[in-house]
Amino acid sequence: MIHGKSIFSQCMDLINREKFDKNARRRLADKGSKGFSSWDMLVSMMYLQLAQAKSLREIEYGLKGCVGKLKHLGMADAPKRSTLSYANAHRPWQLFQDVFYQMLELCQKETMPKKRKFRFSNKLYSFDATSIEMGLKTFEWAKYRRAKGAVKIHLLLDHDGYLPVYARLTDGKTHEVRMAHELSLPPGSIVAMDRGYVDFTLFEKWTEAGIHFVSRLKSNTVYTEVRENPLPERKEFVLEDKIIRLSNGNEYRMVTVYDEANEMYLELITNIEKLAAATIGDIYRDRWQIEVFFRYLKQNLKIKTFVGTSPNAVLIQVWTALTAMLMLSYMRFKSSFGWSLSNLVAMFRWNVFAYKDIWAWLDNPFESPPPDDDNLQPRLPGFGFGQQVFR
Repeated sequence: MIHGKSIFSQCMDLINREKFDKNARRRLADKGSKGFSSWDMLVSMMYLQLAQAKSLREIEYGLKGCVGKLKHLGMADAPKRSTLSYANAHRPWQLFQDVFYQMLELCQKETMPKKRKFRFSNKLYSFDATSIEMGLKTFEWAKYRRAKGAVKIHLLLDHDGYLPVYARLTDGKTHEVRMAHELSLPPGSIVAMDRGYVDFTLFEKWTEAGIHFVSRLKSNTVYTEVRENPLPERKEFVLEDKIIRLSNGNEYRMVTVYDEANEMYLELITNIEKLAAATIGDIYRDRWQIEVFFRYLKQNLKIKTFVGTSPNAVLIQVWTALTAMLMLSYMRFKSSFGWSLSNLVAMFRWNVFAYKDIWAWLDNPFESPPPDDDNLQPRLPGFGFGQQVFR
């Protein structure tokens, strides 16, 4: 039987409407609104992401062309472009941040893998940032360099399922280390970071709090060697394992490994004492997953061009892109088909308002559903093309 809701509508059902409305009231998001609710705004922006609309006009026309199907989305009418533009500038972006964490809660509850890549029990994270460049003529508030504008997405990736569990958006000038200082991490956790996060004050703060780190040492770091640790009989790609003393007097472990993929040596600094040197190298190599996440985000969702120019509009669009990324990750996990993210995004765009059961479609996207007998159009006499369903 053909499903009673569109695929897009079933996706929006993943967001708990009761929790959303509660957050909207808390944020006073609908104060002064005239017929265009915060939920309507969320549906419109998620349509932008999942249907790959290129402008406010495409959102308006795309939803307007499916008016009969909007009731399943909780919308009465398709929004006008001017209404969307005003809402983008004035609806609190914090509400869409709430939606991201609401979707994250669902993902963590149902998609955490049963098998872990590493044997240690510590929680493993990666922390990094990516910049989204903007034209200064249009986004004057996002000044980054002399002739460029930018915003930064600071992201903490949980390696259990490779899901983003913390995100912060700042202007392009905000340094990554500042955001690392603001992280709230459980004792015993391990954070993998690139050398842009080498900060002796941060290392000392985390060590005192029982938080572990693995980072790449900067080439100009001044240190003295305290002692060498014994290397394993099977060295594999481990060249050195020793204790060093930094200029501030603190001692840390330095592990030198060979990165075969990039054909280079990596000097890693860590406060982890018990794990094998090879494991330290594997932890840093697995940090690449956050780079993969950023690449997928930029290539498959609407995050490099914006439908609004105000800071509020940009923040709304980025948070809905991150929410869409979680939603797509959730669907990939629940499906047995073996989707790549790019293929899933493309197929979703083509089937956004198709009346199909989403989970059956995700498992077998190329099998057409059987026709609904109640909606068959009678065949005209003398024509042998068979019965078709028109909607």
